[in-house]
Amino acid sequence: RVTSDPVVLSHDMCASQPATIWSGVTQYCYDCVQIDGCGFCGGRCVTGNADGPFIVSSCYHGDADYIYNGCENRFGWMSVVFMVSYLLSFGVGMGGLPWTITSEIYPLHHRALAVSISTATNWLGNMIVSATFLTISSPAFLSSYGAFWLYTCVALYGIVWLYFSLPETRGLSLEEIEELFRRPDDDESDHAMDVFTWEQKQTLARHEAIETASVGSAAMPIHDSESVAGKSHHDEYDSLGDPLAPLLHCS
Repeated sequence: RVTSDPVVLSHDMCASQPATIWSGVTQYCYDCVQIDGCGFCGGRCVTGNADGPFIVSSCYHGDADYIYNGCENRFGWMSVVFMVSYLLSFGVGMGGLPWTITSEIYPLHHRALAVSISTATNWLGNMIVSATFLTISSPAFLSSYGAFWLYTCVALYGIVWLYFSLPETRGLSLEEIEELFRRPDDDESDHAMDVFTWEQKQTLARHEAIETASVGSAAMPIHDSESVAGKSHHDEYDSLGDPLAPLLHCS
């Protein structure tokens, strides 16, 4: 706004506009073109439309450029640079973080429904921002400055709330993460592992043991599902003993 050309004279209907957080007085070219039926030429905000001013002589010079839809800004390239920088930073940083968190913090037996609600809430927020941005950023409401300051305040509040409410989950199992979010009056018998059968729990435990050993020793091979099943059958055989041993002993 302030980097556009200044207005030295305005026609009556172009001299001001309704505003909430600023005076509304037409001071710059940006203010002028925001008013319906007004355009900027030769330092003046005059009445006109997309075809030109209603009174040609209202401009300082007859050959002055008439601007109706947008003003020239020598710093306009900065908007593109910062927008691209933001998109790149968001894509490699915060872009995937919410989906990572939601895949960890919800109990397994409620995860599908909880992630669906989180996704719907995310897109609902996007819809609200998209539907209200033009109204909020209009000069009659908060203006573009006020709109982005509003979003900044919401983001800062979110950062503070997450800092005190979201615990660290790095290096924790799903059961330990679930305990972090358990309230004192919750049913302690309601665990995510309760939805598995005993055989499934044993399989998960074996896989966790293999992964832990693989991380501890870089030279240890990664076992596939067949080797895990074979090792499990061999362990059960050793624990039960050789069923032919009594017969051989008697003979």
